Amino acid sequence: MNYPETQLLIDGEWRGGVEGKWIDVLDPATDEVIGRVAHATRADLDAALKAAKLGFATWSGISAYDRAKMMRKAADNLRARADDIAWMMTREQGKPLAEAKGEVMAGADVIDWFAEEARRTYGLIIPARAPGVTQMAMKLPVGPVAAFTPWNFPINQVVRKLSAALATGCSIIVKAPEETPASPAALIKAFQDAGIPAGVINLVYGVPSEISEYLIPHPVIRKVTFTGSTPVGKMLAGLAGQHMKRATMELGGHAPAIVFDDADIATATKQLVAFKTRNAGQVCISPTRFLVQEKVYDKFVADFTSAYGAMVVGNGLEKETQMGPLANERRIPTIEAMVNDARERGAEITTGGERIGNVGNFYKPTVIAGAPLDSKIMNEEPFGPVAVINRFKDFDEVVEEANRLPYGLASYAYTGSSQTAQKLGMQVEAGMTSINHIGLALPEVPFGGIKDSGYGSEGGSEAVEPYLVQKFVTTLA
Repeated sequence: MNYPETQLLIDGEWRGGVEGKWIDVLDPATDEVIGRVAHATRADLDAALKAAKLGFATWSGISAYDRAKMMRKAADNLRARADDIAWMMTREQGKPLAEAKGEVMAGADVIDWFAEEARRTYGLIIPARAPGVTQMAMKLPVGPVAAFTPWNFPINQVVRKLSAALATGCSIIVKAPEETPASPAALIKAFQDAGIPAGVINLVYGVPSEISEYLIPHPVIRKVTFTGSTPVGKMLAGLAGQHMKRATMELGGHAPAIVFDDADIATATKQLVAFKTRNAGQVCISPTRFLVQEKVYDKFVADFTSAYGAMVVGNGLEKETQMGPLANERRIPTIEAMVNDARERGAEITTGGERIGNVGNFYKPTVIAGAPLDSKIMNEEPFGPVAVINRFKDFDEVVEEANRLPYGLASYAYTGSSQTAQKLGMQVEAGMTSINHIGLALPEVPFGGIKDSGYGSEGGSEAVEPYLVQKFVTTLA
């Protein structure tokens, strides 16, 4: 296979930018330039905005039933092309091929779920006070959407926003990541080939700040959705607020994983190692602070260190690889600084702690035991293959630590006590808590955070609501 040249999609046409600018795409496993992606400038954005406005007029007039049929066809297209798209994703993002294909297949499930859910966006008939009066509360599509997505899940992060918008009757401009452009383009091609009209979906790449600062205030755009870091999310949310735009923000996290001494330690270790390995830890809901009760602390550290340190790190295209490279070279010095800071403050590095080789962005799976609370890694999201394991004495102490940071996206816990599990679900400050298994991110369940981790949901029935406006209509017969 050959890695494709990725173009913009504007008003149904795949093309380069009007100024002829391109951005190189690198393979994070080899450092080689494998392709290029078109660079949008102001003229391209104006064309996309015009197309989205016209596309909305067309798409919002199509019934939810017919929109769903086209979306289900897009899901079928995506499944049929999963092997090819997964190969492209591994080349541009680095994750193992099996993970990439799993992401594509899960994306198809997301499309199917939203297609059906939006057929059930019911309104209300409100009892009137006088004879002959009808009172209706209807739900209508909000309008053209601007979506901004990151590089860590090139399909997953686009498909949730795209599916919610299309299912509710909105048009959309997707600003996809320049580092991983081909797989989002292939996703959108699956929709285009399913019969979605021109202008309904538009795809651009370029300088992120320039695109967001132009699209968000523009009067054509009625809704903003962003996945990324907390600092950038706050800036974009502020910009959306200035212009009274609806916004969904799925931002960073620093997920606690709590292991009590009555837990099944073998199960907890196995599941948490596997989940921490996923996408080399470059996951907003990845467990980062492992908080383990005193009686089982030593065993958990030893078992986790042994299993995590044994993970096979390599090129995602190689069959034996269990963890690929970091997606960007810039992640290496950031992680190195956090690990060195913890070491200097007295923490123990029980495995890893260093880069692998000089070619590609490979970093050893790393375990840090006993990091003090003032160390960088206990306060800043590592977004990489680094697990910090600290001990705790009792329930109140661990809940205080779990809630100490301003983040509140995901959290995990393992316990044999149903009472403890119930209390954790109520007291841990996070948008999502998974107890005794890893049960997050299914299409039909809520997905989102609280506090500095954002607001709004990109999963479950709540995910369609931000793309709808409620309109009250009353008639006197």
